[in-house]
Amino acid sequence: MMVNHVSGGHLERVLLPLTFGKHESHGTKFTVLAVEVWNTGIVVNLHLASSNGTETHTPEIIVQDHFGTEYVLDQVATVGSRQLQYFAPSIPEGTRSLTIRSVDPEGDSFVVTLAVPPANMRGGETIHGHVKRLHPRVGTSPDVDREAS
Repeated sequence: MMVNHVSGGHLERVLLPLTFGKHESHGTKFTVLAVEVWNTGIVVNLHLASSNGTETHTPEIIVQDHFGTEYVLDQVATVGSRQLQYFAPSIPEGTRSLTIRSVDPEGDSFVVTLAVPPANMRGGETIHGHVKRLHPRVGTSPDVDREAS
């Protein structure tokens, strides 16, 4: 079960596509909802198109970073129309983007590229998928001192 991979790790980032990561070709229909980056691997959260009562088809996807590294599919968990695909290993520090492609009989086809913001270290806050650095307060600002006097 995929929980074994993420239960011992920690969530580093959640990447949301700025555009719909919707894909449809050769009977394969899915939408990339989000990508979770754990220190143990990558979880791609997919919404599968309705299969009209037939067995759920696992889309064959490729996850690749801007360095050209392709991540290896390790496990798949399907619950209803939702599917989680776990890829290993996790991304290295400095990764700027992840691209998801679908493997089709005629070759790979582009689905979506997601920007990878810098790690959300202590003192940062996530705003709309991007990390804003908050500078530590060393003392009070001059404006606060003036207002108090």
